[in-house]
Parts: sequence; structure tokens; C-alpha cells
Amino acid sequence: MNDSLLLGFLHANMLEIISFSLAIAMVLLNIRQSPWAWLFAMASAGLYAIVFFRTGIYGDMALQFVFIAVSLWGLYQWLFGGPGHQGVAVMRLSGQGWVIVAAAWGAIYALVAWLLHAFTDSNVTHIDAFLTAGSLVAQFLLTRKILENWHMWMLIDSLYIGLYLYKDLHLTALLYGLFVLLAISGLRVWKRSLAEKMAAA
Repeated sequence: MNDSLLLGFLHANMLEIISFSLAIAMVLLNIRQSPWAWLFAMASAGLYAIVFFRTGIYGDMALQFVFIAVSLWGLYQWLFGGPGHQGVAVMRLSGQGWVIVAAAWGAIYALVAWLLHAFTDSNVTHIDAFLTAGSLVAQFLLTRKILENWHMWMLIDSLYIGLYLYKDLHLTALLYGLFVLLAISGLRVWKRSLAEKMAAA
């Protein structure tokens, strides 16, 4: 699993390749609003925790364990949440919701940055903490099928590309480039779903 493979101009080990494949499947299933996405999310997160530990991206490593826990809750919400326990439906974020999102992002960033600075040898403390915090907030919005999660992922994933290139995780950088494109697609599909729901109502 540690041996590096050459994929065109990309260097990656088998663990990163498997994690990459599971993550792509996860986002494609998210776009289709399939609850199966959460199972792929848990598998991908578990493997990526190992990848990030080996490369010293400790905030992102810890984030993967949170993703596993949140994915269990997301699976429940998509299957049994919402009125009538029929599963949550796509909705928009309110103005007050944006204030809560910004406050939560800032508070989590401050906490994670302090933890990384105090307890690790990370050399990417602030960007790691910023993206870890944003990912947690965006993931929560995804579990509730809030449309604006896709806007957040577009920003977060774009910034992650630079971090992973800096850490020589070339395949993962490519993955996050694909994530940006998939987030654009997800936003369009979910907007259509929301419009159809509103028309039916």
C-alpha cells in the first residue's frame, strides 16, 4: 500500500488510489441523492485518514473520523429524517442560516488551529484548520440536503487543490479538481430537484 505508482504524470500509492475511487463514487451518489453515498463516504474517509496521517495533514486526518460519524447521521437523515420520517428534501439556506454558518466556521477554525499549533508539528496549520472547519460545516449542510452545501464545496475543494499539491498528493489534488466540477453539477441537479418540489407544492 505504500509503494508509489506512476499514473501518467501523477505519483500515488495504492491506498490513495482506492480512496480516490471511493470518493468519486460518493460524490456521484450525493448528486443523485442516493443514501448509498454515505457508505462510500465512510469507507473513503477511513482510508484517507491514513493517507493524511502519513503526510502530516493532521487536521484533515482528524476530519475524516468526524466525517465517518457525520455520515452515519447523514444516512439516517436521508432515509428517515424530515416530516413524516420519509427522508429530508432539498431546501435553501436562510439569511440567518448563513450567519450561523459563518460563525460556526470561524469558531471551529480557531479551535482546530489552536489544537494543531499546540499538539502537532504541522507546517500548514492555518490553511489546514480553515479547510477542516469549512468542510465540517459543509458536510453538516449536506446531511440536511441544504442546496448551498455545493457552493461551499466549490470554494473549499478549490483551496484544497493547492494544499495537496504542496504536500505532493497529486492524485488527491486531481480528485479535488474533479470535486469542484462535480459540485457545479450537483448544484445544478439539486436546483432542478428543488424547483420540481416547489412546483409540485
